[in-house]
This record gives sequence, structure tokens and C-alpha cells, in this order.
Amino acid sequence: MRRRFTQEFKVQAVEKALSQCDDVRLEDIALDLGIGYSTLQRWIALAKNHELETDYTGSQMTSEKRPQDWDLEERLNAIIECGRLDDTAVNEYCRSKGLYPHHIEQWKKNFAKGPSTKPVKSDSKQLKQEIKQLQKELNRKDKALAETAALLVPQKKSRCALGFQRGRLTSSTERHELIKLITDAQKSGARQEKACELLGLTARTIQRWIEADDMTDKRTSTIKRPPNRLTELEQQRIIKTVNSIEYGHLPPSKIVPKLLDKGVWIASESSFYRVMKSHKLLTHREKVKPNKKIKKPKALRATRVNEIYTWDITYLPTAVKGQFLYLYLVMDIYSRKIVGWQVHDTQLSTLAADLMVDICRREQVKPEQVTLHSDNGSPMKGATLLATLQELGIVPSFSRPSVSNDNPYSESLFKTLKYRPEYPEKAFESMGSARKWVSGFVDWYNDEHLHSGIKFVTPNQRHLGLDKAILAKRHQVNEMAKLQNPSRWSGKSRDWTMINEVNLNPEKKEAMRAA
Repeated sequence: MRRRFTQEFKVQAVEKALSQCDDVRLEDIALDLGIGYSTLQRWIALAKNHELETDYTGSQMTSEKRPQDWDLEERLNAIIECGRLDDTAVNEYCRSKGLYPHHIEQWKKNFAKGPSTKPVKSDSKQLKQEIKQLQKELNRKDKALAETAALLVPQKKSRCALGFQRGRLTSSTERHELIKLITDAQKSGARQEKACELLGLTARTIQRWIEADDMTDKRTSTIKRPPNRLTELEQQRIIKTVNSIEYGHLPPSKIVPKLLDKGVWIASESSFYRVMKSHKLLTHREKVKPNKKIKKPKALRATRVNEIYTWDITYLPTAVKGQFLYLYLVMDIYSRKIVGWQVHDTQLSTLAADLMVDICRREQVKPEQVTLHSDNGSPMKGATLLATLQELGIVPSFSRPSVSNDNPYSESLFKTLKYRPEYPEKAFESMGSARKWVSGFVDWYNDEHLHSGIKFVTPNQRHLGLDKAILAKRHQVNEMAKLQNPSRWSGKSRDWTMINEVNLNPEKKEAMRAA
């Protein structure tokens, strides 16, 4: 019997496939989901064509339709209407109708071509993809085999593992020997982390030994036992207590108070946890999922325009209580220029995908040029947007869940927007009024606002590369004034040096030194 899948399942499957790392194969993802590889490929193709979005009507405050909802007659009328307009008027028409200029161009091409059928993937292309996947798998296995062979040498030559014992005394000779074993293993194809793990060390310890000028351990002894350490008998008493019928279902945070209520004191709560951890008695057993450590997003650095974009969606109030308009805003963090925006009455990855296509065409973005950073909202991780980004050659980057500091440039921009004196005190009456106000704000922000983060030049000046000459002139005027009246300066004049790089989620200094 043929299986049927819901639209929500298809969207989630595509999102999972496009959110995985490069080393995870689509075949493995399809196997985990219990679907065929060709089926998953077909769903991804539908997402790229904006045909996989779940049905959602959004807010009922307006009858505005999405571009894909326009029928053929309406599209033809729009093409005829735009044919009599210049570029500026076309942009104004598209904004008023919730379209982009590229929609009009695409509709023209579709009418010129006439009805067409979707191309069928050729057997040769399918074969090439299979060969590429097999070659990738073969390379992976070759690397794993080479690493296993490389790790056999230190495993045989090392006398014993050091066992991750913190503070263990290691002689200078032994350190030199361990460093040589790990270095040789790395040259043979093993990873430093795996070689260190085999010898019972951490990679940071090896790095510290290599950086040290003198490897001699200055300590005379490492036998340090705290005087108040629990005896073996006391530890066994703790284990017996936590495993008893009365307390076997309780955590130490509740066992200790109950014992105190009975006038019994065995050890502190932290001692209970420490002893239980050493005996592997702290395995997660609640219904709720265990806490998962989420890694900080990868540090990004922009050294030119159109290299790193950040974007987010913010709420705009309406006259109807509980209903909002949504402002999509995309910024280039190097120049702080707002490169694209749009106001809609709903949050959909389809609308975000249209916005990114429009930005890439206007800014002439090439594949693999831009990294797009955002938070973890559903429009940001939607199947249609991820498929569009993949097609455009844009690398997605995401913040940690509920960590607004990971997307600081967009959050700061929204504060600037909502704290402008011109920001309406009352709610927006319609989508048209909201778009008109945002359009005025974007013009002011890009062309007039002297941004403090880029040495008080406008975002457009920096985006066009004019900031270097402007800042050089400011520095020259400062120096001339200082020469004419040096008593006014007690120190150096103001620094007007151009900012050459902008960091997003930079690593800590210690981590950067270790890297």
C-alpha cells in the first residue's frame, strides 16, 4: 500500500536535509526519515520552486495575495501596466502590490515561453551524482583507515595512558616523548584530538607543553589530599543511602533535607552529587529531555561589502488588537546598509526567499559570496528559504535558540527604528501606511544617518567605498587645527582611521590564542 505523507512532514524533512552539514549524505537522512532518496530529492526540488509551503492564510486584516497566488489574467494585467512605466514607477507599483520587479520579469518570460513541462533528470546526471557520493564515501573511509593505522603506533609505544588525571606530575622526558608520538601520528593522518585521547591527554595540554619555554615541572610532588576528604566508608554510606528503598527515587537535593529533618547528617548535597558521579549514578532518568549544550555560532568576519548579511523580522502594531504587521529587514554588517526590506501581514519563508532573490539581483551577489545570519525562527529555517539560499549559493548561519546577542546588528537596528522621533505613537492603519513609513526610515538611515559603529559616516557612503576619503579629510582638518593651536590638545587627536573589518560573534581571546 502506498504511503501518504502530510505537507508538514514534507516541509520538516526538507528543512532537516538542508540544515545538515556537508559530511551528512542525503541517503542517510532519507533512511532515518523512512523515505526514499528520490522522494526526498523531489521534495527539495518542490521547495526550490516555492511549491512546498504549508497552507497558511495568515492574518485576515487584509485581502492582499502572495505573488504565487496571482492567476494568469492578473499577471498579464500587471505586465501590461508595468510596460507603460519607468523603473522608478515600476518599483513603486511593485511595492504597492506586494511584488518584486523580478516577479514581473519572470512572468514575462513565462508568457513568452508558453506552457512548459518540468525537465526530467537525465540518467547521466544521476549517475554522476552517485559516482560523486561513492567517491566521497571512499575518501572518508580511506581517511578513517589511515587514522586507525596512524594511532596504532602511539598505542604500542606509549607505556601507559595518563588517564586525564588533573595535576598529574609528568617529567620533561616523558613530555617530549608524548609530543613526538602525537606529532608523528598527525603526520601519518591522525587527528590531534584522537591521538591525545588515546594517550589519556587533552589537546590543550599538548598545546601548552609545546608553547612552554621550559617543560620542567616545578612541583616536587603531586600527592595532595584535602584533610576533609570523605573516607571510603563515608562514600559507601552515601551510596547505600541513595540506593535505599526510601530514597532511591529522590535526587540529592531532596535526600539531604529529608535526612536533616530526621536529625541525620551524612554529607553536603555537593558531596552526594560528587560521589554519585564517580560511581556513575547520575544518568538522566526524567521524562523531560536532558539538557543539550548548544555550541556558539561560528565566528564571522566581514572585510568588504556584500560578504555578511544579517536579517530578522520585527512586529509592527496595527489598529486591530492582537494582529500585527511584520517587517523583514536585511542588513550588510560591514557597511550597516539596509540592503532589503518588505512589510507583510504574515511570516513565511516564501516571502523571505523572494526578498533574498531581489537583494541578490540588485546587489549583484555571486554564489558563495554572502553568508546570511539570522535567529532560529520558523521563517528563517523554512524549507523554501533554505532551498532558495542553496540555489543562490548563500551560506546560512543561525543563532543559538533564545540568545538575542548572537544577532546584535539586527537587534540594534530595530531599536534605532522604533526609537526614532518620527515613529508613530499610534498603530499603523494599513499595510500601505506601514510601508510608506518604513521606506522613509530606510532612506534616512542609509543616506543621512551618521552611524557611530563606522566612524560617523552614512551606510551608503561606506557601502560605496567613500568613507576612506571622508575620514582621511577629517583627520587632515584635525591635524591642521592641532598645528595652529596645539594648546587645545593635551594628547593625541581623535582617531579617524577607517574600520577595516567587522566581527560577528567573535571568539574569546583565549580561544583565539589556542586556535
